[in-house]
Amino acid sequence: MGDGIRVTLVNYTKNPLETVTWAALISYWEEWETEAFERMTENDVEMHLPRVLGYGHESILEHATLTFAIEGCSRVCSHQLVRHRLASYTQQSQRYIILNPKDIEETFVIPEEIKKDPELLGEWKEFMKKSIELYKKSIERGQHQEDARFILPQAVRTKIVVTMNLRELKHFLGLRACERAQWEIREVAWKMLEEIAKNDELRPIIKWAKLGPRCIQIGYCPEGELMPPGCWKRTKEKWEALFRSFSR
Repeated sequence: MGDGIRVTLVNYTKNPLETVTWAALISYWEEWETEAFERMTENDVEMHLPRVLGYGHESILEHATLTFAIEGCSRVCSHQLVRHRLASYTQQSQRYIILNPKDIEETFVIPEEIKKDPELLGEWKEFMKKSIELYKKSIERGQHQEDARFILPQAVRTKIVVTMNLRELKHFLGLRACERAQWEIREVAWKMLEEIAKNDELRPIIKWAKLGPRCIQIGYCPEGELMPPGCWKRTKEKWEALFRSFSR
């Protein structure tokens, strides 16, 4: 599942972990000063940041932001994504951009479970094809694409830029990287986490801040009997393998 979805970390706060550590030190370092930021080193980060986060002082994470480009997810997924309100979003406009589809599966996200039923899949594709035909016909008849778009299913693929601070990102991953999350936004969440793991500068924060599903963050599964057997073990192994795969 998730074919065609691409997530890319395109930008983040300069010297993110140094910034967060420097901000943390104002709380208890009597000699803290603005100029101390220029003197922050990797050793300072390793000495202070894991300890402060271990105390549960997470407001400091708000001083670093990350910007992701997400391409190829459905509007079903993006509708879930924008419910996380402590973030900034800019999405591809269906009002200004005219959809020019080449292939049904390039244009729409079709769940893997639907693909397992050939008869049902055929009906889905036929419906999607007709929606595109009516969309194009409406535009050809002089209707503006802002009205023609009403006929498009929520499955249509979209692009969206997302900026979150690290504290909100932790909240997002806690809910959306969980096995109980809807499969498409879960795929997006794990790809965001993978983008952080790829980055040498950011990778340590995954373990220090416990970025991941809530079971990773709090040490047990809060969903209880709602989760399938073995979920926590699978999730923990997946999270640890992700971190290891990009560590030097």
